[in-house]
Amino acid sequence: MAKNLRAKIPATDTLVIYDRNAVATTNFVQEVGMTASNVGTESKGTGIVVAKSPRGVAENSDIVITALPEPSHVKNVFHNILNPPIPPPSGLERLYIDCSTIDPTSSREVANAVHSTAQGRFVDAPMSGGVVGARAGTLTFMLGASSRSGGLIARVKPVLGMMGTKVLHLGEQGAGLSGKLANNYLLAISNIATAEAMNLGLRWGLDPQRLGELINGSSGRCWSSEVNNPVPGVSPGAPAEKGYEGGFGIELMKKDLKLAMEEARRVGAKVEMGERAGDVYEDVEFAEKGKDFSVVYRWLNATPA
Repeated sequence: MAKNLRAKIPATDTLVIYDRNAVATTNFVQEVGMTASNVGTESKGTGIVVAKSPRGVAENSDIVITALPEPSHVKNVFHNILNPPIPPPSGLERLYIDCSTIDPTSSREVANAVHSTAQGRFVDAPMSGGVVGARAGTLTFMLGASSRSGGLIARVKPVLGMMGTKVLHLGEQGAGLSGKLANNYLLAISNIATAEAMNLGLRWGLDPQRLGELINGSSGRCWSSEVNNPVPGVSPGAPAEKGYEGGFGIELMKKDLKLAMEEARRVGAKVEMGERAGDVYEDVEFAEKGKDFSVVYRWLNATPA
C-alpha cells in the first residue's frame, strides 16, 4: 500500500511511514532504495521519511492512514496522537483514514475523540483484497464517512483510489466497518465450505485443477475457490502454493468473525453458522498458528472424521 501511494502521489509530496515491526520497515526501506542512514530523515530522491512513532507521522502529515489489527491498538495509537493536541496543518483540516478492521462502536469512539477536540476529520475505510490486492493496488475500500461534511467524501476517495480500484461509500462514519464485517463473516464460512468441498472431491478421486475449474465456472464459485483456493496447484500465487505462508492469518480471520458475531448479537441478528465456524478456526489456529486461513484444508486432512 505504501509503495503504491509513493508511486502515485505528487513527486513533490513526502510519504511519512511508521511500522512497529522493524523487519517490515527495513524490507520496505530496502525495496524503495533507502539506506539505514536515511531513516528519520527524507531520503534524497525517494520522498519518504521513516518516523519514530505514529504521532511523528501525524505531526508531519496532512493525511494520516492507519491500519492496525485490534480495536485496542487503534484506540491506543489515536490516544497518543491526540494527546497533547498536534498543531493543525496550514491548509485543510488533518484527515485521518483508518483502514483497520475493528468494531464500529470502537471506531465511533475514536472518531468522536478526533472531532470533539477539533483535531481534524476521521473516517473508517476497511479494505478487502488481501496481500495480493494490496501489492497490486486492486483493493476494495468500504468507506464510512459523513455526507454532511462538505467535500469530505470527495477528498477521501482519490486517496483510497491510489491503493485500490473500488471505493464504496456505505454511509455515515462506522458504516464501512459494518459492511466489512458482513463481508468477512461470509468469507469465514465460504473458506471452510470451499476447503470441505475440495477435500470431498479429491477423496472421490477428482483432479484438483479440474474440480477447481468446475467450481469456478459454476454456482459454487467464490473468492476462496477462485483466488485463494486452499488446495496447492489450483490458484497460482495463493498461500497454498507457499506452504500457507503469508496471506490472511488465521488469527485475523478469527478476530473478524468474533467481531461480526458480537455485532450480530448487539443488533439481535440470528446467525447460525458463525459459532461453529469460530470453533473450527480456534482448532485450526492451535494446529497451524501463523498460517493463512486457507490452511483449514490441511487441518481437515490431518483431523480424523
